Amino acid sequence: MKVSIDQDLCIACEACPALCPDLFAMYPNCDFAYALVEEVPKELEDCAQEAARSCPVQAIIIED
Repeated sequence: MKVSIDQDLCIACEACPALCPDLFAMYPNCDFAYALVEEVPKELEDCAQEAARSCPVQAIIIED
């Protein structure tokens, strides 16, 4: 599973790093989040899915 964030959609709500700090972070002094890894470790796949479901603007892109 791969994960990324569409930075054009991201509104910097900080939900994804709050839910999955091992996968997502916020750029300092910027208005969007980013994925810390491209390939999601198996043990964090559920967390990535939860973050994607929780994103209010559906900016998290998950690919199998």
